[in-house]
Amino acid sequence: MKMFINGEWVDRDQKIEVLNPFDGSLVDTVPKATAEDVEAAIAGAVRGAEIMRNMPAYERFTILRRAADLMVERQAYLGRTISLEEGKILSEGVFEASRSAITIETSAEEAKRLTGEVLPLDGAPGAVGKLGFTLRVPCGVVAAITPFNFPLNLVCHKVGPALAAGNAIVVKPASDTPLSALKLVEILLEAGLPPLAISCITGSGGTVGDALCRDERVRKISFTGSADVGRRICQVAGLKRVTMELGSNSPLIVMPDADLAKVVEATAASGFANAGQVCISAQRVIAVDKIYEDLLDALRPRIEAIAAGDQLGAGTKMGPMVRESDAERVSQTIDEAVSQGARLICGGSRSGAVVAPTILADVRPDMRISREELFGPAVGVTRASNIDEAIALANDSRFGLSAGIFTQDIDAAVKFARQVDSGNIHINWGPMWRADMMPYGGLKESGMGKEGPKYAIEEMTEMKTVVIHSA
Repeated sequence: MKMFINGEWVDRDQKIEVLNPFDGSLVDTVPKATAEDVEAAIAGAVRGAEIMRNMPAYERFTILRRAADLMVERQAYLGRTISLEEGKILSEGVFEASRSAITIETSAEEAKRLTGEVLPLDGAPGAVGKLGFTLRVPCGVVAAITPFNFPLNLVCHKVGPALAAGNAIVVKPASDTPLSALKLVEILLEAGLPPLAISCITGSGGTVGDALCRDERVRKISFTGSADVGRRICQVAGLKRVTMELGSNSPLIVMPDADLAKVVEATAASGFANAGQVCISAQRVIAVDKIYEDLLDALRPRIEAIAAGDQLGAGTKMGPMVRESDAERVSQTIDEAVSQGARLICGGSRSGAVVAPTILADVRPDMRISREELFGPAVGVTRASNIDEAIALANDSRFGLSAGIFTQDIDAAVKFARQVDSGNIHINWGPMWRADMMPYGGLKESGMGKEGPKYAIEEMTEMKTVVIHSA
C-alpha cells in the first residue's frame, strides 16, 4: 500500500515489508518515509486543522457516522487484514474490526456534544452583571503514534476523537502493522473527510516518531506503547499536551470464596487473548493460600486446551506473537523463572513465533516475570496469605493500568477498589476488559491522561474562558 500525506497517496523507493507473523510470508509493503515526508505531512495538517476547525460539528458527525457504517460493511475484510498483519486469530481480528466501528460511531456522537459551562461570576466580589462561560476549541494538529497489538481499534481511539473535536491528525502506525491504519484512511476519505485532515505516514520511530513529536506545530501527542518509548517522547516533545497509554503487568487477585470456574475462564480470556500481547493482560495471578492449589489444578486443563498456531486456522485459539524475537524473549523469561524456582504447570515450549500458553506457579515478586511487562502468553501465579498481602503484592509494581479481583466479600472488594493503585479496577473479572466508551488510562508508569472518545476529546481540545462585561 501507499502512505497518505499532505492530501495524496504517495510511494517511495525504500519499502517496509509487512509479514505474516506465523510463517513470515509477505502480506504487503509500505513506503519507508523520510524526514521530508514528515515535514510534508505536518504542513498539510496545519492547513487541514483550519478546515476542520471551521467545519460545523454536525458535518464532522456525519463524516464519522458514514465511516462507521462503511467499517461495518467491511468488517470481515478489515478483520482478516488485522489477523494477517498482527497474528491474532481471525475471530479476534473480526471482533477488533467491530469494536473499531463502534469507536468511530461513538466519536461521531461526541462531535455533537462539545460543550462548555456557564460560570457563576456573580458569586465573586465585584462581579455583579458579569456573564462568564467556557468554550472548547480544537488543539490544532494532533500526532498519533500507535502500537501493533490493536492496529485498527487503537488507531480509531485517536483518529475518531481528534476529528470529532475539529483537529487534523497525523498517524504514525507501528511498522509491523500499518495496513489497518491505511485502510481506515481510505474509508474516512470515502466518507467525505477533507484530505488534508489526516495523514498516515509509515516509517521508523526514529525517523518519523521523533520528528513528529519534536515539531512545534504539533500541539497534542497521543501515544500508546511501552513506558520506555513514552518517556523518550515526553523528553523530546517540549511544551505540548500529551496522552500516554503505557505498559503494565496487571494483577488478578483470587480470594478463597471465588467461583473457580469463573476465575479459570477469566484467566484464559484475559491472560492469553492475542497471545498475551495486550497491555492489560492478566500477567500476575495472586491467589490466597486456601484456594492456591485448587486453582492450579483447575487452570492446567483449561490452558492446555488452548490450541496455538496459524492464526487463520479453523481450530486455532491463539496465534503467534508478532515477531519471533518477541517469542524468544518470552521463552527466555519463562526459562529464567523456572531456573529461579518457579514451577512449570503447563506450556513453556516455543515453535517459531508461537509460544505455548504457559502457567507458572510459585512465582516470587522479585522475578522478572513479576517485575516487568511480559507482553506474551504466560501467567505467573503467586501465593498470598490474605487480602492485605494480596493488595500489597498487586501494588508492588511501577505499573498501574488495570487490576482484577474475584471475591463475594463486599468488604474485600471495596478495600481492593480503594487501595489498589490502578487506573482500571475489575471486580469478579480479569484485568483485560474495556468498553470503548469508558474512561481508560493508567496510574504510575502506566501513563497519563484518559482515552475513550468523550475523554480523549477533552484531551484534544483546549478551554477558553469568556467574560462579558455589561455596561
